[in-house]
Amino acid sequence: MRKPPMAILALLTLGLALSACSPSQNWREITFEGSTLKAQLPCKPDRTTRAVPLGGVSVDLQVAGCESAGAMVAVMSAHLQAGADANAVLAGWEKATLENARVPLPLAIGQTQPWHRPGMLPLNAAVRMQTKGLKPNGDAVMMEAVWGAIADGERIRLVHAVVYGMPIPKDLANNLFEAVKP
Repeated sequence: MRKPPMAILALLTLGLALSACSPSQNWREITFEGSTLKAQLPCKPDRTTRAVPLGGVSVDLQVAGCESAGAMVAVMSAHLQAGADANAVLAGWEKATLENARVPLPLAIGQTQPWHRPGMLPLNAAVRMQTKGLKPNGDAVMMEAVWGAIADGERIRLVHAVVYGMPIPKDLANNLFEAVKP
């Protein structure tokens, strides 16, 4: 029996959709308590909230992260204290992240670029970077990361998304960063 062209197209579309599904990348939307911030992670995240120093004051940092396709993926967020300089705090967070990954500073030209997404504050420290660092055990690791800020009600919320891997799977970082939304 000959199948009509629309039935063949439907079967091909279904086949492509099923082949695109991968257990290692099961994207799901996440939210952060007390915030409008949304993101997507390619796997079921572990979550934690802990007090950390940012900008000289303690903030409650919300972290959601998981491993996918051999890479560590995480999104972190914290509300700033009233009156804090969002640009300075964001720049300090970037520096601390790079120092923790033992990334040689200063970064080379081309390793950073502005990261200004719709609904995000246009801060100088809102950047995207790609660099190589070291894991705690001394092994080399690639890192792709973004830092930004959003107006969240009457407060400012900082956000940091990062992928660590060796190598980082193609499009994993792009998909993660594009899914971060106010």
